[in-house]
Amino acid sequence: MLPTAAAATIALLAATGAAAHAAPAFTPGAPGAGDPALPTYGNGGFDVAHYDLDVRYQPAIDELTAAHATIRATATQNLSRFDLDLIGLTVDAVRVDGRPATWTRDGWELVVTPPRGLRQGRPFTVDVTYHGVPKGWSIPDDSGERPPTQFGFVPTDDGAIVLGEPESAMTWYPSSDHPADKATFAVAVTVPDGLAAISVGLPLGHTTRSGWTTWRWASRHPSVTYATTIAIGRWRIDSHLHHGRPTIIAVDAALGPQYDAPVARTDEIIDYFETLFGPYPFESAGAIVERQPGLLAALETRTRPIYPSDRFEDTNAKYAVETVAHETAHQWFGDSVSIDFWYDLWLNEGFATYASWLWDEHDGFRTVREQFNRFYDYPLDFPFWTPAPYDPTDGDAIKSSNYYRGAMALHALRKQVGDPVFFALLRTWAAQHRDGNASTEQFIALATRLSGQDVRPLLLAWLSGPVKPVNPDPPPTA
Repeated sequence: MLPTAAAATIALLAATGAAAHAAPAFTPGAPGAGDPALPTYGNGGFDVAHYDLDVRYQPAIDELTAAHATIRATATQNLSRFDLDLIGLTVDAVRVDGRPATWTRDGWELVVTPPRGLRQGRPFTVDVTYHGVPKGWSIPDDSGERPPTQFGFVPTDDGAIVLGEPESAMTWYPSSDHPADKATFAVAVTVPDGLAAISVGLPLGHTTRSGWTTWRWASRHPSVTYATTIAIGRWRIDSHLHHGRPTIIAVDAALGPQYDAPVARTDEIIDYFETLFGPYPFESAGAIVERQPGLLAALETRTRPIYPSDRFEDTNAKYAVETVAHETAHQWFGDSVSIDFWYDLWLNEGFATYASWLWDEHDGFRTVREQFNRFYDYPLDFPFWTPAPYDPTDGDAIKSSNYYRGAMALHALRKQVGDPVFFALLRTWAAQHRDGNASTEQFIALATRLSGQDVRPLLLAWLSGPVKPVNPDPPPTA
């Protein structure tokens, strides 16, 4: 028999060993990605790698009559439950790793409790079966002169189209709907015969059976969720190879051929931008031109930007092509190099706006200097200036200063560091962060390193300062 003290020591060691091997604590993932501007968007506790979607849409009743999402993800903590973003649709069943899971709805949060906890670092699969009428958003025009602004999942005369920033994915599939959580994407869309479904990436063909046609698309590059789309309808489609890469342009069949002209320059614009920003980052290119009145705006849906037809109705065709240049530039800046938080949105919009200015000068429209001074001359209280684009505490995600003051910040940087350094910076930025995410602080650090100058005061004056900086490129004097 052991002495009492020795027995107590052995018991303590045994208890300690048992505790070391006890089951880890499992806790719920956060219902948002922690973005100061949009705290409930996205989700915490896991990282999505891939979405595989299979949806059937009946335009006659504007309904997803059957839908199935398979989501592959990895737990980033020991998860007892997790959220997905999904608005309006009816969930029929949820399975985690093939086993039935329980779920509840809380606003647009689909709260999933798996049958057992998910260990940190473990890959897992979620299957969600659902159906219903997708709910987009409609904002009336107070003047009554224009149709309501529509975004999200938008029914059209002959089908539907999805576009919207910062939200659109959650209107038609369960997701972690925030740009910090990028994932690859595949979709099969089944529609009545006679309609076509366009999406992002590469076409994988279509099959017809019993009056329905299934169209399949996929991409090997990770995407932000708001840059995914489906566009269902009757289209005039131009599909061709450009430097060995497919370009697929779909124009609403109800539109005349004049609407083809701006997007027909997509390949030409890409070729020019490759000389400035480096190789085009994706496996295909193209465009979607939709006739539906009231669509929110053109949007940089990845590989296939969406253009509402009214954006091409200006009497000056150069403005239409400028829009195509802007959305095409987003393929590098926003779609390939994406933001972690919405307060960095100037990295998308300022870069794309500046790229469109570069295109305009190349195309013989306006010089970059002229564009810069058009906006510099607006008073400081004008929305192009105020509120400033970069404020990590700001709750206003999308504002016009991201576009124009962001572009002016880039031009001021170019004037300070010179063209060789500036364009090397843009190429390096696009290459280093391809298929990933990046921040304003990372851009400032890279610009400082490549230029050998402390550019932080200059950039923050243009991006955050309360007064107009001195104009670095004023118009020539008479």
